[in-house]
Amino acid sequence: MDDAVEIDDLYFSYGDLEIFRGLSLRIPRGKVVAILGASGSGKSTLLKLIGAQLYPSSGTVRVAGMDVHQLDSDDLYRLRLEMGMMFQNSGLFTDSNVFDNVAFPIRENFDLPDELVRKIVLMKLHAVGLRGARDMMPNDLSGGMARRVALARAIATDPKLMMYDEPFAGLDPISLNHVCHLIRDMNEALALTSIVVTYDVKEALAVADYAYVISDGAVIGKGTPDEIRNSPSAYLKQFVNAQPDGPVRFHFPGPALEDDLRLSSQGPSSPR
Repeated sequence: MDDAVEIDDLYFSYGDLEIFRGLSLRIPRGKVVAILGASGSGKSTLLKLIGAQLYPSSGTVRVAGMDVHQLDSDDLYRLRLEMGMMFQNSGLFTDSNVFDNVAFPIRENFDLPDELVRKIVLMKLHAVGLRGARDMMPNDLSGGMARRVALARAIATDPKLMMYDEPFAGLDPISLNHVCHLIRDMNEALALTSIVVTYDVKEALAVADYAYVISDGAVIGKGTPDEIRNSPSAYLKQFVNAQPDGPVRFHFPGPALEDDLRLSSQGPSSPR
């Protein structure tokens, strides 16, 4: 099976903060692949690298066989039309109603008559169960409804690759279940390839065909959901079972507490 996304020996840093250290992974075409990791492990950064919003210090990211960081602006723009993105906080335009939010990428990228735009938008909203909410404003939506509108907008241009940035965060159990089923159903109905980045292990493994777990800038585990759940790896056991102690660090890197406190006491006194 060919791969929709190929990432090889990827290095990326924010200044002195190293995020990826030789990260390599594959996203098989037509599958739902989960990228799991603790907060701060670089999951959202990885999506930005795939979309070429960020550039690596070294390594390659290929989408549909093309090195995204070597494309000129026209070719990159065309490639991005084949990508859909469901943002972490939905990212809806608060001054536009649901209909206009979903219509935005269609109007922005295609010169279509209003009646055709209307039909496309209503079909996308119907697919996520919110056709009746087309006149509502984003601030009047529940969290789950906002995520579903964001999904309808993401699929408005019929992308081939869908990326979901923390799609389960902050949802109640019913909304979460709806979103899980939508990701799976959309992937099959629209013949998509989907990347789901999340720290929600249970839901991700329920919806994914394959999963990667990243930590400290590299892949520390990969496999089918059952292989991840049953892995003997201490890293994966800690992450999957939400154990507080284990190889995955809790504290952000810094000097020893005793040294930090000693240095603080030697500095100028705090203003009162």
